[in-house]
Amino acid sequence: MPCLFHASKRKRYRVFSTLEKEEDDPYFHAAVERASLHPLFIDPYIRCLLPPDIQMDVNQDLHEHCLGTKFIDDKLLSIIQNNDGLRQVVLLTDGMDTRPHRLNWPASTMLFDVSPDRIFRRSIKKLEEVGAKIPRSCLFIHVPYETSDIQQLLRNKGFNGARPSLWVFQGLPIMTLANFKDILGAVSSLAMKGCLFFGELPSWLVETEIGVKSTRTKWMDKLFVSHGLKVKMIKHDEVARNLGKESAPGDHKNILFVAEQLQFSDDQMEIWRREFQRIEEEGDEEGFEEL
Repeated sequence: MPCLFHASKRKRYRVFSTLEKEEDDPYFHAAVERASLHPLFIDPYIRCLLPPDIQMDVNQDLHEHCLGTKFIDDKLLSIIQNNDGLRQVVLLTDGMDTRPHRLNWPASTMLFDVSPDRIFRRSIKKLEEVGAKIPRSCLFIHVPYETSDIQQLLRNKGFNGARPSLWVFQGLPIMTLANFKDILGAVSSLAMKGCLFFGELPSWLVETEIGVKSTRTKWMDKLFVSHGLKVKMIKHDEVARNLGKESAPGDHKNILFVAEQLQFSDDQMEIWRREFQRIEEEGDEEGFEEL
């Protein structure tokens, strides 16, 4: 089983010794490890989600996870602010994502958080205790990752595949390529043509499958295209330069990506199927009247 997170032995021991009384849940431990890297100037609520004796790394703004978080935040806000009709956002997370509480969402935005249920419930309780709130005009909906059919549950909770949406991936605990293909299948079926899916994918998933890093781009292209998506990988160095900084050289443990939906969603296809059927039936009726 691939490691859920990477850290120094000393830091990992500090986190796990602190969490001895918490659930013996590797997903929870991984979420805490990621959360401890978030700079407070980006995430004012993250401190309340961590055990009190865990020391946050205050100078981690160039850590690749922090660069990934900044990239996702900026991409989200830029797209939403420039698309008046975009009011559906699906966040595929580890259960400790504070974006619904800390970002400035337009009125009537529906925020779907797909994450492990136990971690989400613990996190939302902590956030409520410190007064974190969702904008009153927005709707925040949790979708347990443990469900057997994420697509159907999203629909049941109000997601509309005939309306624009944004899909963000960061922290969702996928363990195998099959897990990620399930996510790609959901995006492929539910997202309208032209919608974006972007975020941070663990490198070990790609490297386990291909073995050779030089073929990473081709492997990613093939995987996403097989689900009707066109993908582009974003370099951490590029994100750092946009912030006026330089990131540390070396291999990265995550891959930043942006993918565009190239095909019509199932709901779009169903609407057009019904319209085509209606036109055919009207044509049949007109032909009958002429006879």
